[in-house]
Amino acid sequence: MAMTQHAVVIAGGGPTGLMLAGELALAGVDVAIVERRPNQDLAGSRAGGLHSRTIEILDQRGIADRFLSEGQVAQVAGFGGVRFDISDFPTRHNYGLGLWQNHIERILAGWVAELAVPIYYGREVTGFAQDQTGVDVELSADQALRAEYLVGCDGGRSLVRKAAGIEFPGWDPTTSALIAQVEMAEQPPLGVHTNPFGIHSFGKLEYKILDGKVVYADGGPVGVMVTEQHVGPATEPTLQDLSEALIAVCGTDYGIHSPIWISRFTDMTRQAASYRDRRVLLAGDAAHVHAPDGGQGLNTGVQDAVNLGWKLAQVLKRASPESLLDTYHAERHPVAARVLRNTMASVALRRPDERTKAVGEVIVELLGMEEPRKRYAAMQSGLDVHYDVGEGHPLLGRRMPDLDLATPSGPLRVFTLLHDARPVLLNLGEPGGIDIMPWADRVQLIDATYTGTWELPALGAVTPPAAVLIRPDGYVAWVGDRTRLGLDVALSRWFGPPAAG
Repeated sequence: MAMTQHAVVIAGGGPTGLMLAGELALAGVDVAIVERRPNQDLAGSRAGGLHSRTIEILDQRGIADRFLSEGQVAQVAGFGGVRFDISDFPTRHNYGLGLWQNHIERILAGWVAELAVPIYYGREVTGFAQDQTGVDVELSADQALRAEYLVGCDGGRSLVRKAAGIEFPGWDPTTSALIAQVEMAEQPPLGVHTNPFGIHSFGKLEYKILDGKVVYADGGPVGVMVTEQHVGPATEPTLQDLSEALIAVCGTDYGIHSPIWISRFTDMTRQAASYRDRRVLLAGDAAHVHAPDGGQGLNTGVQDAVNLGWKLAQVLKRASPESLLDTYHAERHPVAARVLRNTMASVALRRPDERTKAVGEVIVELLGMEEPRKRYAAMQSGLDVHYDVGEGHPLLGRRMPDLDLATPSGPLRVFTLLHDARPVLLNLGEPGGIDIMPWADRVQLIDATYTGTWELPALGAVTPPAAVLIRPDGYVAWVGDRTRLGLDVALSRWFGPPAAG
């Protein structure tokens, strides 16, 4: 069996796998993707949208404009049927983006191609064996790869997770829905509707958002989502299944024919007990599955990748100890656990009985208040993520704002400093007042000034710091006042021990 070596093999070339590959490639890591599809084409639209924090992450890598130029900017965050307007939030991207997953993947794949990441299309991981120095990865078609690490980004039915023996506890589905793109002989009522089973909707694939409203194009395939009367089987759904579900809900199937694709989703809610088993890691749907309420699945996966990528790169470069990888689970598991909780709550609020409707009305009233609105909107947009990096300044463990800095070489945005996925120590005090020579090969030191207000979503204004250590994922690892107390500890913790000499 032919054996090819890479530092990292990623199983799955969806948004999470592509983002992780890009992160590792930026760090100079030899990474390859194994994707079972013959190419990047994706039948149908699947997920559709990016939240504010995900757009920020793409901006941190200098590629946000690629997505913004093709998507529809809109206020997309919501919970329990309440839409949140985040246009007053202190972020350059105080909105969401409507963009189907097939376009998101195509753009990410283009970026990854520029970074020369090989993708083994038409292959899938069929098994693996790990030892103390690496992982032997078995592929279909009698091919094998050797890697130092294997990352499963291969979806909710992840073979990597199962083969690693990682438990996937959670809850079985209580409801299911069919989602499809089909031709229809009759025009259905476009928009979102409810019935005793739950929610169903019809929409054209081609649309624009004008003044906050969806305006559909004439003709063409129709996107359908219909809640089933009973939880559907685990088998692949058919056109007949869709017809029967539509007739049960609408009394007609509108003459559906020529399906582009048909799929079933449920509210099954599960999370991997551990995101890591020695040299095997999980990210995206392989690590957590839940109902699609709030459109958080794709976004959570991409953010998993950005948290993991730089850590894995530093371990591979022997700059940091392997224990740094333990912080991946410690930081990302609670984030996804909260997503799971919120989606379960959202599904519960969709139940059509009168008592649940009453609870929903109370939720709507509460979320109409300013403080709850800000808190939940920040949470649904991914802007309130707070990693435990220690006590102190409110910035610690939170996303670094994209400030417009003044530097000796001219004006500069914070996110521009993160384009290469390298950590940054931002000195906002006396120029030349901080020396990090033992870490100079790993951390950028930038002298700058900023005279504006420091403000965080949901928290408001915070005290301006004298210095900030920013991780490659854009989160703050250390905040300094006029002293550099704790800086060496933070640098060693996140970016490895000081260089000798």
